[in-house]
Amino acid sequence: MGTKQGPRTPRQKYGEELRLRRIAAGLTQEALSEMVVCSPTLISHYEAGRRLPSPEDARRIDKALGTDGFFERWLEDLETKYDKNFAAVAELEQQAVLIQQFALTLVPGLLQTDDYARALFEAYRPNHRKEDIDKEVVIRTERARVLDGPLNPVLWTLLDEAVLRRRVGGPQVMATQLRKVADLAEAGRLRLHVLPFEAGAHSLQQSLLTLMSFADSAPVAYVEAFQTGNLMDDPRLVASSRTAYDLALGDALSHQESVVRVRTAAEEHEHGHQ
Repeated sequence: MGTKQGPRTPRQKYGEELRLRRIAAGLTQEALSEMVVCSPTLISHYEAGRRLPSPEDARRIDKALGTDGFFERWLEDLETKYDKNFAAVAELEQQAVLIQQFALTLVPGLLQTDDYARALFEAYRPNHRKEDIDKEVVIRTERARVLDGPLNPVLWTLLDEAVLRRRVGGPQVMATQLRKVADLAEAGRLRLHVLPFEAGAHSLQQSLLTLMSFADSAPVAYVEAFQTGNLMDDPRLVASSRTAYDLALGDALSHQESVVRVRTAAEEHEHGHQ
């Protein structure tokens, strides 16, 4: 029985088709790069799905391979509204049957209210334009719709207690945000666990981690840092990430205790006891 391969994103399918068409044309990556006027490394990135070509490069690829505009037309369908570091993850969220996420200091994007998300974007971009922030908030809200679909994934959320205490957007914004998390948990929309301060050091205290499982593909792990993200499908790294998640989960409060802790924090924010 073969080993399951990780799920392929649309950009990976694009890259695989490019590789197959290049080989069928009898070209090496270096030969194609000369015809496209780019580096062989860039062709390698295109074929691995790590990057998408520019429209000009796609036109040159079509000319080199004789594909009559095929790659340029497909490229238009792959243009994404997400940041380049997050596009693949957003695509995989649509395919996942189980999402397990851990957050160290902030509420995960799938659970954020508009006002909480807006406060974060404004903090990230001190010289922001209002229309740009409005666009980012809409994109984040649309991403969360994956939880409302007919095939919505099971969402398992582990929050460090610091998430509950860091006041983002002011007391009322924070209280509303925490109540949304608690409401979703009580409605059965997510499995919630809080890792309390009294648990001390834990296996995920230096990470912001998301694990995704799929019906017919191998699982993946995504680790996020400042303006970067690392999507991993190496079985050893995924297994190590899952072990770290499970160890931290073992130190967390139960689902019901976590809901109570979140609601208590919401009340404290609202009444100024933080």
